[in-house]
Amino acid sequence: MDAFFAQHHDQLTQLRKEFHKNPELGFEEFKTSQKVKEILTELDLPFVDNIGTTGIVATVNGKQPDNGRRIGLRADMDALPLHEKSPHAHRSTNEGCMHACGHDGHTTILIAVAEYLAQHRDFSGTIYLIFQPAEEGRGGGDAMVKEGLFTRFPMDEVYGLHNWPYIPAGKIAVLDGPAMAAGDRLSITVKGLGGHGGATPHLTVDPIRISAQLVTALHSIVSREVSAMDQAVLSLCAIQSGELEAFNVIPDTAQVNGTVRTFIPEVQDLMEAAIKRTCAGIAQSFGAEITVDYERIIPATVNDPACAQFVRDTIIDEFGKQALDLKTKPTLGGEDFSYMLNQVPGAYIFLGSGRHEHDHPLHSPHFDFNDAVIPIGAKLLASTAIRAVNRQD
Repeated sequence: MDAFFAQHHDQLTQLRKEFHKNPELGFEEFKTSQKVKEILTELDLPFVDNIGTTGIVATVNGKQPDNGRRIGLRADMDALPLHEKSPHAHRSTNEGCMHACGHDGHTTILIAVAEYLAQHRDFSGTIYLIFQPAEEGRGGGDAMVKEGLFTRFPMDEVYGLHNWPYIPAGKIAVLDGPAMAAGDRLSITVKGLGGHGGATPHLTVDPIRISAQLVTALHSIVSREVSAMDQAVLSLCAIQSGELEAFNVIPDTAQVNGTVRTFIPEVQDLMEAAIKRTCAGIAQSFGAEITVDYERIIPATVNDPACAQFVRDTIIDEFGKQALDLKTKPTLGGEDFSYMLNQVPGAYIFLGSGRHEHDHPLHSPHFDFNDAVIPIGAKLLASTAIRAVNRQD
């Protein structure tokens, strides 16, 4: 397996750079999915497309007697609405859109797995290759599940990975239980009564003043209402109100938006209730109207402990004990692979891709996937799938 991926590394690197030059946003990955389908066709692997708009599922049947086992591997394909600032030759040609999270690399890794499995089918059962659209907040995982991913392609387990520049390349982390947080969107509308900021401020219900109180009050919820043994984040990330040129005009309304991150449903429920209660109290005390739109966008990504241990065992057997990273903690970032893990047991893997301590982070306009980890990620997924599909419980 090592020799196969080493032999194809240059070709896969060029493919990854091609994906990087041609990024597409969620549910718009038409060229990306077309390229994937062309490669699957060349490999003579059957696939079903248009699952969740641009999603694809390819099927690889083993040549050994079918044992009824079905294992899924997933990669995401979409990019982010960012203006790339990297100087390299393969920078984005789609202005305002770039692969700042490494999904170009994830897609390439799963294609590498497809190429290997197409030639090496000495296993029982079936391996499904899931090319998912719209991971970046647009609900592609949810769309695929709702369009019958697991009813059309029943799976015993499903695995996915994400490049992780915060871990050195060559290291791999797999956590038990929560790996990534639920991501909720918070939108608060403050309706007051505008007027003259100099002559008659006492006749107004100032939404800017009220918004300032909201910032202070809401940011204290985590420190005083969530147990120190639990984890939660509340960040108010945008406030819009009034016109900068209208220096003496108190506006009628203000908008305060942010995000909430939690790992367990009980804390998520607590956060939503506390936010709504706090907003209602401030509205009453200031004589304003405050509406809260609390949207639960992405559930927490929770690994099945048995599947996580299975991957750790695979890492040790295939790469050596030194490759296993035991220091990485759950992250409060969100990941809609969670929709798949809510339906089928599996695990989400952090593939170390860090080059040095000052490497660009995910979602940076300077980020570029580390092509050196393509063979590592491909071997990891291929080995995990083959071992899982051959396993007899």
